[in-house]
Amino acid sequence: MKQLSKITFQLLAGANCATIILMFLVGNADMINPVSFPRLSNIGLIYPFFLFFNLLFLVFWLFVKARYAIIPFVGFVICFGGVRKYCPLNLPEDPPKGCIKVLSYNVLNYVGMDDHDRSNAILDYIRKQDADIVCLQESMPSLIGQAVIDSVLRPVYAYTDTAKHGSDFMTIFSKYPILSREHIDYPSTSNMSVAFRLHVKGRDVIVINNHLETTGLSKEEKQKFKYLLKGELQADTATATSKWFVGHLGQQTKKRAPQAEAVARFIAYHAGTPMIVCGDFNDSPISYVHRTIAKNLTDCYVSTANGPGISYHYSGFFVRIDNILCSSHFTPYGCQVDKSIKKSDHYPILCWLNMR
Repeated sequence: MKQLSKITFQLLAGANCATIILMFLVGNADMINPVSFPRLSNIGLIYPFFLFFNLLFLVFWLFVKARYAIIPFVGFVICFGGVRKYCPLNLPEDPPKGCIKVLSYNVLNYVGMDDHDRSNAILDYIRKQDADIVCLQESMPSLIGQAVIDSVLRPVYAYTDTAKHGSDFMTIFSKYPILSREHIDYPSTSNMSVAFRLHVKGRDVIVINNHLETTGLSKEEKQKFKYLLKGELQADTATATSKWFVGHLGQQTKKRAPQAEAVARFIAYHAGTPMIVCGDFNDSPISYVHRTIAKNLTDCYVSTANGPGISYHYSGFFVRIDNILCSSHFTPYGCQVDKSIKKSDHYPILCWLNMR
């Protein structure tokens, strides 16, 4: 019996080590270029499973055989980079006076998930937040009416600009003068990245608002994905559905890769200018897209926030795809995903930036 118990513990320890190896590999999956390996490009989405299982092993060993707890603990140390990207932990720090408050929000055309709702909850939320710079994605005004938008937000924001590409709209509201607007050129029929040049506290600041290529899934396909996650599909159907989703999402990520590279080139070209990069990347924190854009920038959420910060919360896709990044000209404070408003399929993300 004692020998059997020893073998069981050894097998569990081996499973724990295997979990750590997989967690390390998946945590570095953002190095995979989707153009070359599209089917592997979304593997970062499963990272939380390995994170959860390693945490489960840690709790198990602490209660059952404490000396084995060193295995998951070392695992967290080895995988620190991936853990921090997905689920950062930081000590809270109040922003100093004079910080610039930035809000980024995919507003789903202002009416959110209910096309018949005209309560203006999203507009009221933006007004009450009173951010200095507001970047909106999917901001088509026609469903709610431009006059309604202006009546709520123009008293707060003296400067605003809206860019359109295909069926996509992106808007910036600012308390600082908007000097110019430039579309970042990349292939897309309806998504875009737009660089706005603002005059902030005596300096020019570039604000890049992004809405990169979507998953391209219909409501029915998103619902099917939800059933797949819940295990509500029969085995044969689940296998075929899984293969289809892996292939489809890989092709969409393949489209986002050159878009991210175009944004990264723009950032590198304007490296000497203070810069804020935000928006809906449509990709996880552990992805080629995020890694490419965030190179040489500070991820405000990773550096100041706590927890996974899930910003997309609809149809089984629970992941942080909305971001605020900044150049070294700023020190970020208190970045958070605000879950107090659920009108859109995205939660807003906000942050305070202190210009150095």
